[in-house]
Amino acid sequence: MSNRTFTMIKPDAVRAGNIGNILQMINAAGFRIVAMKYLHISRQQAEKFYEIHKERPFFGELTEFMSSGPIVAAILEKDNAVADFRKLIGATNPAQAEEGTIRKKYAASVGENAVHGSDSDENAEIEGGFFFSGLERF
Repeated sequence: MSNRTFTMIKPDAVRAGNIGNILQMINAAGFRIVAMKYLHISRQQAEKFYEIHKERPFFGELTEFMSSGPIVAAILEKDNAVADFRKLIGATNPAQAEEGTIRKKYAASVGENAVHGSDSDENAEIEGGFFFSGLERF
């Protein structure tokens, strides 16, 4: 079990001005930010990041959305990081997310669901490596 996970605050939450609110929830839940950057990824970069979903019907919509505006990418550290962060963000569909979760508070829909969170230790390492070199992690 790893003590690191990867997250992105997605374009919808950035546009809505919720970066600070989401980071506050992350910190309050006991996560330590070990890497973070604010950037605007291209459609090609979004396609590469979400390559695992390229055969899925939502791939085009997802990559278009993720390249539609700036994001905040971060690596978070805490014991049981992946599972604890998945619990903090809530269900993909904000209507089904538990009260007090990031998606319940800040997501508009399944497609515009405010944050990404790695679903496994392996993917957390891969996804973090997509955005951060070893020199950028603390």
